[in-house]
Amino acid sequence: MRFVMVPGGWQGGWVFDRVAAELRRDAHHVEAVTLSGLEPDGPVDVDRPPNLDAHIDQVAEIVDRGDGAPVALCGHSYAGMVIAGVADRLGDRLDQLVFIDAYVPADGDSCWSLTSDRFRDLFMAGARADGRWVAVPEGLDPRARPHPLPSFLQSIRLAGGSGRAPGRTFISGGAWPGSPFTALTERLRHDPGWRVREIPVGHNIARRDPHALAAVLGALRPDAA
Repeated sequence: MRFVMVPGGWQGGWVFDRVAAELRRDAHHVEAVTLSGLEPDGPVDVDRPPNLDAHIDQVAEIVDRGDGAPVALCGHSYAGMVIAGVADRLGDRLDQLVFIDAYVPADGDSCWSLTSDRFRDLFMAGARADGRWVAVPEGLDPRARPHPLPSFLQSIRLAGGSGRAPGRTFISGGAWPGSPFTALTERLRHDPGWRVREIPVGHNIARRDPHALAAVLGALRPDAA
């Protein structure tokens, strides 16, 4: 299986390092993406923060240049928006779509519209300095970088792409304080189109329990529907 893994807000592909190492030991191919604007050395153009479309374009290009191996596209938190947009374009190229404690949008939704007041306040307070970039919240890894505000605000456009739909899995971090995903998790548990798995360690599953996350991902099968 080929895994393309997309991190959530403020983080880079490094957040999946330990998960990727376990998957690679089991002969999977893993590409952990650092979204544009979140490069280790800072954004290429500080005056033009990328929006959601730019991130969807970036990840779609990565998926599209694959060698035909079965693809599991995984996104954490904000990256649920990104992988949903990629799946709308390239659903027939994907075998699995995995939302890791992540937003699951419908057409017209945004990270802003789907999140909680707690996180809206965090976005606004973090962007107070320049109105373009959301400062790194306290307690994140030192490698975290300011996140482009437009990507949190832009509404997604989903055309309902044709072709074979990938298998869909939601991995919940449990009912951590302030989670915007609690009601979503319960709704998806009762949706026959979804598998729901739980790793109740809080939101940042890849950092807190990489072994359990790798086990859930490694158990996915290309022919699952």
